[in-house]
Amino acid sequence: MGGYEEQLQSDAQFLCSNQRMDTELVDSLVLQLNRIYPQILSDKEACKFRSLRVPTTERLRELLQHLREKGDDACYEFYRALHIQAEDVYFSLPTRIREREMTESRSAINVAVIPERCVLNDRGPIFFLSCFSVAVGIAFLYYYGEGQRLRCTEAFLHCSAVRLGKDAKDVFISYVEVG
Repeated sequence: MGGYEEQLQSDAQFLCSNQRMDTELVDSLVLQLNRIYPQILSDKEACKFRSLRVPTTERLRELLQHLREKGDDACYEFYRALHIQAEDVYFSLPTRIREREMTESRSAINVAVIPERCVLNDRGPIFFLSCFSVAVGIAFLYYYGEGQRLRCTEAFLHCSAVRLGKDAKDVFISYVEVG
């Protein structure tokens, strides 16, 4: 949605017809805007909007029109004051409800997309550790297996040389030449 002026125009009918927007709440909103932001609502204007001779709905309608004429910042400050003074009214505004529904629908779409992006990451840490352990085991076997195979080859050649009655060096040299 656009600026706060447009939001306030959309919410004006709801605010004027809401039973919770009673005289006391309208007065406290006017006082807060007047005390904190006198450039938005001067003392004279605050007295006008607090006059009990005029019905509350009429005063509220005039206040909302005045704030829209003052601009986006004035409308924003009204929303802030309403949020502080009456959260239940603030969160039941039509623009707030639409905004919440849009946010919920976006988050529902995003939640549905996230698992599709992370399909490869659904195994967990145990799977990673087991794969890492297998890789380390294979590396150890490869590294130490080379030395073990060489020792087995030397032992085999030594045993063959003893059986043949030759020197182990001669058998090893003939084995390397053949292999």
